[in-house]
Formats: sequence, structure tokens, C-alpha cells
Amino acid sequence: MSRVCVICGKGGSDRACGGNNVSHSNRRTRRTFGVNVHKVKVEIDGVASKQYVCTKCLRSQKNA
Repeated sequence: MSRVCVICGKGGSDRACGGNNVSHSNRRTRRTFGVNVHKVKVEIDGVASKQYVCTKCLRSQKNA
């Protein structure tokens, strides 16, 4: 499971909440929107490791 926040569990959107890639010739293909996560050093249960954390959790300084 990649690109998921380890604190709040926020992940990418599914196909229903996606959109379209629109080319120059106006052809449409489905796409999904990723979540805004960054790989930061966090300490979970006394063990420090680099994990993905969303920017909302980083701003509010939530703890795991």
C-alpha cells in the first residue's frame, strides 16, 4: 500500500471521483487524482522510520 497517509489513512481517490485526461485531439481517458503526501521521518511506537504523511497532518502536527 503506497501513497497512503500512515496517520489518518487518507489515500488516492477511486475511479468514481477521478476525471479525464484530455489530449490535444480532445480524446478522453480516465485518470485518478493522487493524495498530497510527503515522505517524512516519523516515530511510531518508539521506532523511527520514513513514512508517507499527508500535508494536512503535517500542518496540524498530528501524532501517530
